[in-house]
Amino acid sequence: MIATLRPGRERRFFGFVPLAWRNLLANKPRLLRSSGGIGFAVLLMLMQLGFERAFFNASLEVIRLLDGDILLQRASKYRFATKDPFPGRDLEAARAVPGVASAWPLYAAWHELFWRNPADGENFLVRVFAFDPDHPVLSLPELDANLKDLRDLDTAIVDRRARRFLGMDPPPPAAELNGSKIKIIGSFAFGPDFENDGTVVIGDRTFAKLLPNPLGGPLDVELGVIKLASGSNPIAVKQAITAAVPTDLAVLTKAQLLELERKFQADVSSAGPIFAMGTLVGFVVGMLISYQIIYTDLAEQQPQYATMKAMGYRTRYLVQVVLEQAILSALAGWIPAWLVSILLFRIVGAVALLPLHMTMELAFISLLLTLFMCLISAILAVRRVISTDPAEVF
Repeated sequence: MIATLRPGRERRFFGFVPLAWRNLLANKPRLLRSSGGIGFAVLLMLMQLGFERAFFNASLEVIRLLDGDILLQRASKYRFATKDPFPGRDLEAARAVPGVASAWPLYAAWHELFWRNPADGENFLVRVFAFDPDHPVLSLPELDANLKDLRDLDTAIVDRRARRFLGMDPPPPAAELNGSKIKIIGSFAFGPDFENDGTVVIGDRTFAKLLPNPLGGPLDVELGVIKLASGSNPIAVKQAITAAVPTDLAVLTKAQLLELERKFQADVSSAGPIFAMGTLVGFVVGMLISYQIIYTDLAEQQPQYATMKAMGYRTRYLVQVVLEQAILSALAGWIPAWLVSILLFRIVGAVALLPLHMTMELAFISLLLTLFMCLISAILAVRRVISTDPAEVF
């Protein structure tokens, strides 16, 4: 039975929605079923949104750790994890620009070096970063304690949060990298992403031994990490660097490089559309579920709505009640789904070693999607109330 109020009390309860609340609680088993159906769709959307954020955060984490204000790379380098080096002399030109405090190279290999698990002898591709140990360019405090030993040839620091099948946790005393014996002098906590299972940091001399320049001479630089002098004008120094280096190099702030990588992942790579499609599927599924729930409720309560019309209630007020009930249904499904997703994020993040975290932004976006989903369903189903004829009570 639908709860009713006298027509003269409509305005008093606007915003407090007692009628919608009583309608929602009138059939508790149905409320549990509807909350479960809507909550399932919300959970599906939350997991897709969470995996999308984890994908982006993991791919951007290395850029965030770069200890520099301005970054230098090939203009043709369409994403960070792409091999496209430039000659080291171009970085020397940037170092000579007034206002530049330091400019040091980062060397990188994403798909060239194999790590052999010391325990079982299996070989796996790993991501390798290298730099001059006297001039580190990665802001990882755990690296600092081992920089002195990293100057020695054939030494490495490994990621103890790498995938377990790599055998980096606990760090072994020694391992093989591309068939060369490497002494493990320490570890750091970084973690894998969706493309790389683990990371190894080595010195520039070891990198040159493992991947020498095929043309001979000094190593080519993957990324130039530039720090500005205190009190310098970042915009003016950036313009001066752009004028000093060849035109085939891009001079970017860290924020610009992060945005470039984010756009690639969202618009060019397959990950962005895949996660967006998963979220859309969850939204459509939830809209169909909520529409069926609201439509069924209205069908059962149609005589009561007709009675209220006959008593003098306006159609606008009855439509308002339906929309308020849709909002309450959305909240009833979203709250448990949000709580379950927090638990799942912790479990999946720990198992998959991915940065899955519930954030205020993610909660807010999912709540808006849930409200929008249920309101659309209510608008589509509310025609039953609009078309209700008071004569139907007879």
